[in-house]
Amino acid sequence: MPARMYSVGALLALLVPALAGAWPVDLAVPLEPGKEHFHKLSTVDWVEVEDASVATAEVLPGSNELLLTGHSTGRTLLLLYAGGRFAVWRLTVGTPPPEDVASRLAAARKACPDLKATEGAERSLTATVKNAACRTALLELLRTDAYVARELDLTFDVPVLQEQLALVGAGLQPLGLTAHYSGAGVVLSGAATPEAHHRALWELFRRSVGRVPLEDRVEVKAPEAPPAAPDAGPEVKPEAPIPVEVLPPPSKKSRKR
Repeated sequence: MPARMYSVGALLALLVPALAGAWPVDLAVPLEPGKEHFHKLSTVDWVEVEDASVATAEVLPGSNELLLTGHSTGRTLLLLYAGGRFAVWRLTVGTPPPEDVASRLAAARKACPDLKATEGAERSLTATVKNAACRTALLELLRTDAYVARELDLTFDVPVLQEQLALVGAGLQPLGLTAHYSGAGVVLSGAATPEAHHRALWELFRRSVGRVPLEDRVEVKAPEAPPAAPDAGPEVKPEAPIPVEVLPPPSKKSRKR
């Protein structure tokens, strides 16, 4: 029995029920080198940019306003997280070299016989993912700027979903986390530091095609503080030196005989 994955609007990605990140991105944001760009979000806990040499992102204190700054020509990804939900945006700075979309789309059509792609204002892509070859071809296509998540509608055969879950699990294992399906959704479990939790969300995104509901059960723990140095007792202050008077040697007197 096939399982269907539905996309959501990129700008609503932090407002709707929790979603697992997966190619393609939720939103494509063009930036100019050396210029700032502001986005107002309904809520956000933290953000992380894949390559800070291309662009940086900062949540302004006391607000949910996101400041994006382009630095050098290129493409990078931005991960946004809020209350168990996350989204991934593509930040494109300047005019980087074009991507080879045509050949990747042709390969995806060959691997996924029922794939349908439309262009223009109503751009969309639909396909049934029946095997690993189709999934791999779609992954290569969706890594480009060709589509964003809301334009995607994929139907997966169960064996392909199981294979994808195994790939996700391989990426999570070094982090001490696990993932499993519950109905049509993915449950992420375990305990991790904030850094490992961030890495886990990146792994979910990079190893997946399509978007599915996510239940984030990860217990995020603050890193342990380094052990304190052993108490050496109260500080010992050196005593002031005691002056010593040096007497001259006694004078020698001659004896009379």
